[in-house]
Amino acid sequence: MARPASPASSPLATLRSWWASDIGPTLSLGLPLAGAQLLQMAINTTDVLMIGRLGAEKLAASVLAFNMFTVLWFFGLGLIQAVVPLGANARGRRDTRAFRRIIRMGFWIACLYCIPAWSVMFFAQDILLLLGQEPKIAALAGDYMIALQWSLLPALMILALRGFLTVMEKSKIVLLATFCGALVNALFDYLLIFGAFGFPRLELAGAGIASAFSTAATMVVLLLYATRERRLKRYAILGRIWRSDWATLAQILKVGLPIAIAIVAEGGLFAASSILVGWNGAIQLAAHGIALQITSITFMIPLGLSQATLTRVGLAAGRGDRDAVRRAGWTALVVALFVMFCSALVFWTLPETLISIYLDFDNPQSAEVLGFAVSFLAVAALFQIVDGAQVIGINNLRGLGDINVPLIYTLIGYWVVGITLSVTLGIHAGWGGVGVWSGLAGGLAFVGLLTNVRFARREQLGLMKG
Repeated sequence: MARPASPASSPLATLRSWWASDIGPTLSLGLPLAGAQLLQMAINTTDVLMIGRLGAEKLAASVLAFNMFTVLWFFGLGLIQAVVPLGANARGRRDTRAFRRIIRMGFWIACLYCIPAWSVMFFAQDILLLLGQEPKIAALAGDYMIALQWSLLPALMILALRGFLTVMEKSKIVLLATFCGALVNALFDYLLIFGAFGFPRLELAGAGIASAFSTAATMVVLLLYATRERRLKRYAILGRIWRSDWATLAQILKVGLPIAIAIVAEGGLFAASSILVGWNGAIQLAAHGIALQITSITFMIPLGLSQATLTRVGLAAGRGDRDAVRRAGWTALVVALFVMFCSALVFWTLPETLISIYLDFDNPQSAEVLGFAVSFLAVAALFQIVDGAQVIGINNLRGLGDINVPLIYTLIGYWVVGITLSVTLGIHAGWGGVGVWSGLAGGLAFVGLLTNVRFARREQLGLMKG
């Protein structure tokens, strides 16, 4: 007579063990980071809502300036994000000295990068004029940028601090600090944009100052925690901050530069998609903007999970724990795909409900916008799933220190496969915005497939060291 399976080997027991060892830690680290990303979106939304009350010209000027700021910030983000895989690997090896140096040189890169970035921002008005913008709008954007540019340094310092705290698996403080920054931003937006309670009415300049204050507040909260919390202060991340370590700085740049290029390439892909959809008319472009906003919100969860897997894979690789690398990488992929499949079901079953939030149906064009947006969300449901797969796959490889090959995958996937499909289907085949979204999904699927296959073959390819 066969013996019954022991409780320890039952599916429920296996699931509990998997939850305790991998799913729980991934969610515990990743969800606060996702929440922080959502709060950052809320900060940007607050700026748009308040500046919008100043009129269309000033809102347009703020959009131009903020887009220029975002491109420069994205590049800095990529450079400093190298702190996470390098720091996680050093901590996994128990090399506290190397870990501390990586964080310190992350601060140095934040400061050094601001010099050329500020130089570009200072000439924002002239650059926008060269790009053919209206002189009045360019002048307003330049004035806004003069104030906004001072938020860049604290914003980049926040990234370095986030890298340290994420590697130390202290992501909840990132969520709290971002929440504090959101409150400060909303308060100073109201006081300085409109001159409330006796404050000067600074309009666009006030919005820029509010951004600088809010990022500084977030940075201060993170810095105080990183230097005073019992487990963290022993790392003395500000100790001898003036001492250079050019070898470590070069190491961060070697890893960070490909990441920065990949991030800017992805941002450029979505900017190009808006141009392609815009060729089909303002109605489709409006629908595209709504669909993109909805998908951006749900994408924050796999983005947070990808930052968690970047850390967990890096820590395991530093320890030389092959089994932990495997479990961390595939767990993040399974969880991300599950989350995105759930969001896809919502997109398929409740598209009108989601889209109607953004529309005023007293406007006769809203019904037409709704129709296009529903069709875009149907494609976006599939788009979400492959987008989740590609962001996890990329960061699994980055956790192993594999940077350059994923960059090649992303450049080909985004700018050869994605754009080619978008132009072919959206313009030449006459599918319009649906064709552009289908092309984006195809490009992201290409990257997702290649990165995850490469992670699966990490042993054969020699990506696991030690």
